[in-house]
Amino acid sequence: MASLKLRSNAFLKPTPAGVFYAVSEVVDTPPRRLLNNLLGCSQTPEVTEKLLNVLCENENLDQSLRLLHRLHSLRWVQGLDSPLLMSNDSLEEILPGLLFNLTENGKALLADAQGFYLATAGFAHETAEELAALSADVLKLQDRHAGLLLNNLNIGSQAWGVVDASGNSRLGIWPLHIGKHRFALVMTGIPHFNHPNFVHLVWTIATRYAPFKTQI
Repeated sequence: MASLKLRSNAFLKPTPAGVFYAVSEVVDTPPRRLLNNLLGCSQTPEVTEKLLNVLCENENLDQSLRLLHRLHSLRWVQGLDSPLLMSNDSLEEILPGLLFNLTENGKALLADAQGFYLATAGFAHETAEELAALSADVLKLQDRHAGLLLNNLNIGSQAWGVVDASGNSRLGIWPLHIGKHRFALVMTGIPHFNHPNFVHLVWTIATRYAPFKTQI
């Protein structure tokens, strides 16, 4: 591979695909570590050699460059011409608008591991409460049977769904692993994980619950 160089004046941001990879599992890998550290930044940082090593938690610049090149080739990260800054508004103000566009019918909610919802779009309060409790039960079920699904059936996904006779999901529950916390994203209909709001949603949560504190 030819010598790799950083593009100047580029501000690093994860793509929807990169964010989905980062939060879909808790297993620590170099790509997931870089992406999660990036999501914990309060603004999209300008890429420098020093910054890249810090984000990769690696002092070997060549290895860090190769990792970034790999993520860029997979379209898990992108370089912006100008920085984006995370809003200081409360989660109650930010999250409902982000959730609305994540599914075809605008019905989605975000719940914590204890079964309490942080925000909802399209669901009545009582329904949101019960769905949040359901998501906690489902994720506990996933924990108990993770070995069967992964080792015996080779099913790596941790998402669960209620499907119709054609196998189409009517209700889906996706775990989001952010720092030491696990959240559940509950949606009806076809999910839109490729929507920019998915990146913004996870970025918003990560800066609050798993901020990247190392000075860069």
